Amino acid sequence: MSAPDAFTPPVASAWPLVRRVALALFAGFWAVYALALMPVPGIEAIRGNLIALTVVLGGFLVADEVTEDLSLPRRWLVIAVPLVWFLLFFLIPFVVLGRISLSETVIARPPYTPLWERGPDGSLDILAGFQNYSWILGDALYRNAYLSSIKIAAISTLLALLVGYPIAYYIARSPEPRRSVLLLLVILPFWTSFLLRVYAWIGFLRGNGVINNVLLSLGIIEEPLVMMQTDFAVYLGIVYAYLPFMILPLYATLVKLDDALIEAASDLGASPAVTFVTVTLPLSMPGIIAGSMLVFIPAIGEYVIPALLGGPDTLMIGRVMWDEFFSSRDWPVASAVAIVMLILVVVPIMWLQSVQNRQEEQG
Repeated sequence: MSAPDAFTPPVASAWPLVRRVALALFAGFWAVYALALMPVPGIEAIRGNLIALTVVLGGFLVADEVTEDLSLPRRWLVIAVPLVWFLLFFLIPFVVLGRISLSETVIARPPYTPLWERGPDGSLDILAGFQNYSWILGDALYRNAYLSSIKIAAISTLLALLVGYPIAYYIARSPEPRRSVLLLLVILPFWTSFLLRVYAWIGFLRGNGVINNVLLSLGIIEEPLVMMQTDFAVYLGIVYAYLPFMILPLYATLVKLDDALIEAASDLGASPAVTFVTVTLPLSMPGIIAGSMLVFIPAIGEYVIPALLGGPDTLMIGRVMWDEFFSSRDWPVASAVAIVMLILVVVPIMWLQSVQNRQEEQG
């Protein structure tokens, strides 16, 4: 007796038809809109939302259609979502920035020249060039901005590591009820606006702020300390803002450490300091690397904190890009600055990742 055929739910059997009807509706709607065959009142107000909805749902439907036609496993659809996000919000903007960085500034809209144009005789004239990159590499302002950004980001990352490691270690070693409360306290600042949190530090650090008033009332100082518009304020703001990004990866690594290894080191006569250096610290390196990257990468391009807490001498590349884009309206130079900064950040990270993968394969 032959085995009965596999039961196919009605919804699953009807899904291909529903999918194709939805794709046809999307295509028909935008065709009608593009040809202005049927004016729809108020559509311009929600045009951006409609485009986003079409890209997300239409992309999923097309991917599902291709998957079924090519008999591919549907698991790749899970990977397709972040890949599409990466394509739309990283690769395409990166290509646009690269295209603008090869042009020249003009007083027009958009404020840059095309990469090529047709001559009167029909010949193709290439206008693209690398003059913006040569200008950046030859100008001391941009070199100093890059070096200052790297220095401030590196020092802030080190400070965040020194502050965040003991906190993450304490949370990981705490009993479960207390651990949940401590983790909640770590992520609690994310519930408020980043800008408001930075503004709050102005009230603490200014001449008549909370810190100076407390120190003066206790008689520790005789005159207010100058903390605002200094590098100290910038370091403090960056460490405060990005400390959770250091603590959480460290906690995720430390909480999985095997207590038996620490007990074995103690039984062999190792002191707590030696046990930490030889056992805990090496095993927590993945968390240290992940947390350091999560702090260093956004800190190197930080604009809000240096603008609010730093002084005029606080030179960071995010501030330079803002001035080039919005004050000087020199989009090609600003795009070149962004491309160079991205290369300076991404290349070392890719090298570090490759070294780490090699070590994991060898280990």
